[in-house]
Amino acid sequence: MKEVPFYKMVASGNDFVVIDNRRNVVAQPIPFTREICRSHTGVGADGVLLIENSKKADFKIRILNADGSEAEACGNGFRCTALLAHERLGLPKRQRFETLGGFVEAEVKGKSVRVRLAAPEGFKEREKIEVLGRELHYYFIRIGNPHVVIFVEGLPGLPVFEIGKEIRHHERFKPAGTNVNFVEVLGPQSVAVRTYERGVEQETLACGTGSTASGVVSCLVGHTRPPVKVRTSGGEMLTVDFKKAGDMIREVYLEGEAHFVFEGKLGG
Repeated sequence: MKEVPFYKMVASGNDFVVIDNRRNVVAQPIPFTREICRSHTGVGADGVLLIENSKKADFKIRILNADGSEAEACGNGFRCTALLAHERLGLPKRQRFETLGGFVEAEVKGKSVRVRLAAPEGFKEREKIEVLGRELHYYFIRIGNPHVVIFVEGLPGLPVFEIGKEIRHHERFKPAGTNVNFVEVLGPQSVAVRTYERGVEQETLACGTGSTASGVVSCLVGHTRPPVKVRTSGGEMLTVDFKKAGDMIREVYLEGEAHFVFEGKLGG
C-alpha cells in the first residue's frame, strides 16, 4: 500500500479523515475507508472525506461513511473540508464545491465555517410509525440526504441507538434507509438533538445535516423561528439559519467551528 497523507479533523464531535485526493492517492476508497475508520486497528473516524478535482467548482467532495457507503451530504464534513482547503491547500475563504447532493457554498471565518446547504426537499408532515412496541410520530425531510425528525421530551434518557436503528432499517425507508434525529425543543430559537446516523450505524456526537433538518423542521411545524441554535450530543452549539416564505424554506446555512486534530500518513 502506498503512503497516504491525511488530516484528522473534528466538527461538533463528528470526526473525519480528510484527504487531498486530487492526484488519486486513494484508488480504492471503500476498502480504504473501512480500514482507516476502525477505532483499534485504524485511525478511527465517522467517515472519510476525499477532496477531488471538479470541472464545475473549486473541487469535489466524496463522502464515505465508516462502513464504506457513500453519502450525499455531510454538513460537519463540509465545514472541516472548507477549513482544510483554505488553511492547507491555499483556496480562498469563500468556496464552492460539488457533492452528490448538489453544490455547496462555504465561507471560512476564523475557526468557524458557514456552509450553504442544498435546499430542503420532500418534506412530509407528521406521520405514524410503530417500532419496538411504540407508536411514534415523525416528520421527513431531505437536506441533501434523508432525515426523520421526531420531537421528544426527556432527550438525555432516550434509547436513541435502539429506536434509531429500527427506524433507519424500517421497510418504509428502504432501500436507502434514513438518518434519525430525536429533537427536544428548548426555547423559541433553540433545540437539542441526538442522531442515529446511517452509514456510521450508531449514534454520533453530532450530524450537521441532521442538526439542519432538526432546525428547519422545528420551524416548519411552529416550534421555533430562525436562526435556530442546535445543541448536539458533543456539547457544541451550531447555528441553523434560513429564510421562510410560507411553507417554503430557502437559503439554508449551517455554521459552527471546525478543528484540526492531527495529521499523519497511512501505509508506506
